[in-house]
Amino acid sequence: MELTTVWFCLIALLWMGYFVLEGFDFGVGMLLPFLARDDRERRLMINTIAPVWDGNEVWLITAGGATFAAFPEWYATLFSGFYLPLLLILLALIVRGVAFEFRHQRSDKSWQAWWDRAIVVGSFVPALLWGVAFANIVRGVPIDADKNFQGTIWTLLNPIGILGGLTTLTLFLTHGAMFIGLKTDGEIRRRARRLSVVLGSIAAVVAVIFLLWTEVHTGDLVSAVLFIGAAVCLVGGVLAAASGKEGLAFTGTFLTLGLAVAGLFEALFPAVMPSTLAGGVSLTVHNASATHYTLKVMTIIAAIFTPLVVLYQAWTYWVFRRRLSVQHIPSEAVH
Repeated sequence: MELTTVWFCLIALLWMGYFVLEGFDFGVGMLLPFLARDDRERRLMINTIAPVWDGNEVWLITAGGATFAAFPEWYATLFSGFYLPLLLILLALIVRGVAFEFRHQRSDKSWQAWWDRAIVVGSFVPALLWGVAFANIVRGVPIDADKNFQGTIWTLLNPIGILGGLTTLTLFLTHGAMFIGLKTDGEIRRRARRLSVVLGSIAAVVAVIFLLWTEVHTGDLVSAVLFIGAAVCLVGGVLAAASGKEGLAFTGTFLTLGLAVAGLFEALFPAVMPSTLAGGVSLTVHNASATHYTLKVMTIIAAIFTPLVVLYQAWTYWVFRRRLSVQHIPSEAVH
């Protein structure tokens, strides 16, 4: 297998990790005003992701760094053409991270309410815009013969881009509700389970439409199998949630996101950014890659450190695996 293909697969794996892990973080943040009934329940929801949310974002940083090093032409065109949505995502992630740290610094209700809103918005914006971005990458964008993006933000807000955004938004909401059902106990656990069934049913309809469009226009047999697997896992997860089997339900949405992202990258390969212009140049794993020597050095480094990172993060989840309930949350926040 060529090193360009190896790194395309590795970048796909990094995005799979980011979506399946950060996806439930976003879902929990967006559901904060809908599942929690008081401040203790809001703190409970935040505490379910407090030990892991920042570690989950490492997958995004690594994916961006890997793209820059392995496919510099892809990175340059992507970040110039998608500058505004990526900037909005970055700002949202910054605000969200600050909100997690600042919320508990004061007991003032107004102070906490504003940071709660920041968590919701900081989770909603990336959940929507990541789908818009990926839908446009797979669909294709106007790239000229010099590999420059020839569109605007409105070019990206096309029907397929919006459908992609709604797909990630609803899937992350479902994933977050499944996670709350898995990680909590008591009444909030039952509310999360009921809500996950409703959200999962909506997500299933939206996701099937989007994945079907992708398969018809750019897919192949392998991507079709991956998309079908994603749909089956989502339906299975919803049925498991309805039966009160939170572990199986969360596993279902976990696999759904992973298989869906894998299918998108499979449908994209060997392109990394197709061009929709008649005289344009599509970026591929061959014309957008770094030198062979660069990829060789990166492969050695990745082979050493990637397993260590995965093992460390798996250990983190194991340590914080127990359920939480409002009984674990003091009546007043500790400052």
